[in-house]
Amino acid sequence: MTADPLHNITQIESSLWEAADQLRANSKLTSSEYCMPVLGVIFLRHASNRYEAALKAIEADQAAGKMPKRALVKSDFIKRRALMLPESAHYETLLKLPTGTNLGGALVDAMNAIEADFTPLAGQLPKDYDRFESRLLEDLLRCFDNATLRTASGDVFGRIYEYFLMKFAMQGAQDNGEFFTPPSLVQTIVGVIEPDHGVVFDPACGSGGMFVQSSHFIEHEGQETSKRVTFYGQEKTATTIRLAKMNLAVHGLEGDIREANSFYDDVHRLPEGRPLWGNCDFVMANPPFNVDMVDAERIKDDRRLPFGLPGVNKQKKVGNGNYLWISYFHSYLGEKGRAGFVMSSQASSAGHGEAEVRRKLVETGDVDVMVAIRSNFFYTRTVPCELWFFDKGKPEESRDRVLMLDARNVYRKVTRKIYDFSLEQLANLTAIVWLYRGQQARFLGLVKSYFVHICEEAAAIPGELEVFEKTLAELYGQLAALADSLKGLDEPKPEQTAPLTEALAEWAAATAAYRGDREALVKALATFGAYYAATPPTINLDQHAARELFEPSAEKTKGLVKQVDLLYKLAARGGQLAQALSAVEAVAKLHDRKQASKRLKQLDEERKAAVEQLKAAAYFHRQVVWLQDRFPEAAMRAVPGLCKVVDRTEIEAADWSLTPGRYVGVAPPEVDEDFDFEQALRDIHVELADLNQEAVELAARIQGNFEEMF
Repeated sequence: MTADPLHNITQIESSLWEAADQLRANSKLTSSEYCMPVLGVIFLRHASNRYEAALKAIEADQAAGKMPKRALVKSDFIKRRALMLPESAHYETLLKLPTGTNLGGALVDAMNAIEADFTPLAGQLPKDYDRFESRLLEDLLRCFDNATLRTASGDVFGRIYEYFLMKFAMQGAQDNGEFFTPPSLVQTIVGVIEPDHGVVFDPACGSGGMFVQSSHFIEHEGQETSKRVTFYGQEKTATTIRLAKMNLAVHGLEGDIREANSFYDDVHRLPEGRPLWGNCDFVMANPPFNVDMVDAERIKDDRRLPFGLPGVNKQKKVGNGNYLWISYFHSYLGEKGRAGFVMSSQASSAGHGEAEVRRKLVETGDVDVMVAIRSNFFYTRTVPCELWFFDKGKPEESRDRVLMLDARNVYRKVTRKIYDFSLEQLANLTAIVWLYRGQQARFLGLVKSYFVHICEEAAAIPGELEVFEKTLAELYGQLAALADSLKGLDEPKPEQTAPLTEALAEWAAATAAYRGDREALVKALATFGAYYAATPPTINLDQHAARELFEPSAEKTKGLVKQVDLLYKLAARGGQLAQALSAVEAVAKLHDRKQASKRLKQLDEERKAAVEQLKAAAYFHRQVVWLQDRFPEAAMRAVPGLCKVVDRTEIEAADWSLTPGRYVGVAPPEVDEDFDFEQALRDIHVELADLNQEAVELAARIQGNFEEMF
């Protein structure tokens, strides 16, 4: 299934964190002390992977005559988004050091060598490895050295890096996690403002996630990041700047990131000497919410506040910094610039001086899109938020309008405490923005891509089913042979063997029913694929027709999923009955219990794969249904509970509120015909696992506190 190419990465992340956290416990260091050394090791692992991949690409180009055979230089690797690592910094070199080597010193030497070769990282990499014993460092290096991670792509390792940033944030390693913005929110911002050229600025850049996701967007469009954009960032914390520079470097990127408090400082200048103020093509940020006590005297004449101060108290302090950030973001934009940022949900309807600033903002015509996000998207706080978008280059006919998009009912549950958007949910929300901008062709292109996925996933169904069926038949043959052999024995008695015989009969009947339904489904899928695989529909009317044509097949896949699950249950039941009969010595000689158990375990894995493949085609069909039900004409319209385009008159009548929920209304109740019971059970299992883990951690903490008392 291609719906989420990283669907197995969560297990890798969890196991790596558990291993690394055990090492932290053994080292007696706090999370904040352990954070940078661990991220440094991840950096080395990823940098080595990228170096090896770039080297193979270079060698292939040389062999094909696309590149002269000469000594390699740094630029050969940089253009392939990799560092030309010194030999001493190769991960394999460090792993192969002889026992007894001062591994802490070797790691420091590796970091120094990288900094010497790559100026943007000068003074940024961790070098405090001498506080670890060599044995612990070796364990840490081996933690990130398995077959999967040696060949992990940038997406996989980038996500592992983000996961560790998040986990350290949750442990309070870095200022309550202010440096880390969930990828789903960053990807949403990138999808709306499309930062593909010019100057990209983040005045609260944290770990640099906005820049990394912008790069992914640019490369997805077939462009080179270094040739399209220049990244500028400000961040008030030196440690977080180190994280940002490491994060950029680990993705093969560069950026001008400087230490500054953006409430008071505007430190960047463009190469020709102009300030960033008024000259940015894109501004992106997740600033700290609801900051109080900003010195009003220091900023009262700041040119970045064209709408004035949002409210000053008796102590001459700005009581809430939200509208300072909002004003700054707007003022940095050039004449056609776009901004996208995360903001507290309180800000969109705040009163008094903040409402006055908001009115002036709306009257500029630059407020473009407002997106409401439900709670639990952040790793370190549960509050809901909103995404704000400005566009100074809006067409004149649209300057009076704002798209209100309430995405609070769009989410995917990752854990009990954390939600995000799936790749398809992100695409669907972005498609609404396309329709708002009159970009119908892009909307239809997304729907077309879903039909491509449907055909690809449908074509893979027969193969996955055949693998399952082969093992199923082998197991049935083994148990049926056993049942035949039992007929000539004195023990066990017929009444004891009858349950196995009956189970096999039920199994055979279910198999016959399955074969008929399977044949009908595969035939229907082949017919659909023959018509649409080579020429997926591109016109709205044709796409609706294709959707309707596939609907019976989507229903049949649900039925076949149940049949596959039933066959596995019947096979497991037969195996259990045979196992019980094997207590009789004569039966034990006839039945290879080890082989049967192995086949049953294999069958379960193949069942899961077959079920996921069956669900995959229907999954992409549901994406088509979701879009077409809401936008049947492939044109923007108000959808209760989801979206509405409002004009300035409506906003003024609502006290200049920019809260999406105030305009879109409530969606009518729907019956979820696609309710996934298995997914619901998995969610419950995840929640239970989280609670169990928390209970274990709490028990350990209590035990530790108790022991310290005596």
